[in-house]
Amino acid sequence: MEKPLTAIVHYSSPPVVGGVEAVMRAQAESFIGHEYPVRVVSGQGAADALPVGVDFIRLPELDSQHPAVLSISRELEEGRIPEGFGPFRARLRQMLEEALEGAETIIVHNVFTKHFNLPFTAALAEILEHHSSLRCLAWCHDFTWTSDHSRPKVHEGYPWDLLRTRLARVTYVTISERRQVELAGLLGCEKEDVSVVYNGVDASILFGLSGVGLALVERLGLLDCGLSLLMPVRVTEAKNVEYAIRLSAALKQRGADPRVVITGPPDPHDPASMRYFDSLRALRSQLGVEEEIRFVYESGEVPGQPLLIGMEEVAQLYRACDLLFMPSHREGFGMPILEAGLLGIPVVCTAVPAAEELGGESAFIFDPNLDPGTLADRILSFVRSNPIAAFRLRVRTDLTWRAIFRQRIEPLLARPAR
Repeated sequence: MEKPLTAIVHYSSPPVVGGVEAVMRAQAESFIGHEYPVRVVSGQGAADALPVGVDFIRLPELDSQHPAVLSISRELEEGRIPEGFGPFRARLRQMLEEALEGAETIIVHNVFTKHFNLPFTAALAEILEHHSSLRCLAWCHDFTWTSDHSRPKVHEGYPWDLLRTRLARVTYVTISERRQVELAGLLGCEKEDVSVVYNGVDASILFGLSGVGLALVERLGLLDCGLSLLMPVRVTEAKNVEYAIRLSAALKQRGADPRVVITGPPDPHDPASMRYFDSLRALRSQLGVEEEIRFVYESGEVPGQPLLIGMEEVAQLYRACDLLFMPSHREGFGMPILEAGLLGIPVVCTAVPAAEELGGESAFIFDPNLDPGTLADRILSFVRSNPIAAFRLRVRTDLTWRAIFRQRIEPLLARPAR
C-alpha cells in the first residue's frame, strides 16, 4: 500500500544553516528512510542539500527576507496592516495550494508561532480552514508572543493574533516540556493538548558508521535493541561463547531485549571449530535466542554466504554497542579491553590479564562459574545505576531520529485531525 505524502514547510531549508533547518533535514531523511514520500516547501533552499528522494519546491515569497515580505513586515511591526497584505496573502495561498497538492499531512515549522512572514501564516490558516482533509502538525520551536525580544513586534487583533490562536485541525508540537507548558498557556489549552517531540541525533554520523557499517549495524539490530554487548573475538572454545548465549537468554527473560554480537568467524577448515560453531547455534536455538545472539559470520547481505569483517568495521561495532563482553576461559592478553577503554565503553569480562593488570576498577570482572542469571542482574543494575551508561542507552533507544520517527512522528501521522 502506497504511503501518503507529507510536506514539510518553513521559511527556509538546507543548505541554509539553522536549528530548524537541521531538524527539517533530519525529518525529511527519516521519512525517506521509512519509505514515506516527502516534499519540502520553502522560500530559501536547494534540492541537492536534501536527502536523495525528497521532492523540493522553492517559493521565494515564503522567505522572511524576501523584499515584499520585509516591506510588509516593517509596517506590521509598527501596528499597521499595509494595503498589500491582503493581495500578497491571496497570492501566497494560491502558490501554497499548488505546492501542497497531493499532500495528506503538512508539517509547518514555526510559521504559526513566529511573526517573520505573517501573510504566509494567514495564507496557511485559510488553506487549513477550507481543506478539511489536510492534516497539519504545527512544529513550534519559538513563540513571538512570549519572547521579550519579539513581543513588541506584534499587536492586538488580526493577523498578529493568529500567532496565539489554537487553529482547528492543527496538532501543535513543541520540542520540550518547558515549551509545551509555555505554548499551552499561550493558546489557552491544557498542556496535554500539545504534543512533545524532542529533537534527535543521527546515530550513524555520531557512531562514525560507513555505508557498509550502517548496513551491518541495521542487520544486527543494534540501533533498536534494548542492550547491546560486543564480543570482538573469534569463535573458539577459549572464548566461552556458550556463556554469552546463556547470558543473553537470562537478559531476555528479564525484558532487556539484548543483542550479543560475536564479530569473528569459526575456522571453516577446522572440523573441530565448525563442530563447536554448530553446537553454539544449536544451543542458541534451544534457548530461543536466535535474534539475541548474532554471529557476524552469518550476517552478510547474501543469506548463506559467510561474512568476514576487518578492524574498521569492528571499530564501528564498538561505537554502536553498549558494553564489551569477554567471558573468556583464557587470554594471553585481552586486547579488546584496551580498545574498549579508548572508546569509553564499559567492560564486563573474566579475569584476563589486560583487565586485571591495566583495567583496574574500571572493568567489571566476574567469575566464569557465576550463574548467568546473577550476572544478568548485575549488568542491568550497573546500566541503570551508571548515569552515563543509562543516558547513552536512553539516547540510542529513544532519542535518535530513527527512534523518534517510529515512536513519535509516525503515530502523529495516523492521529485524526482535531
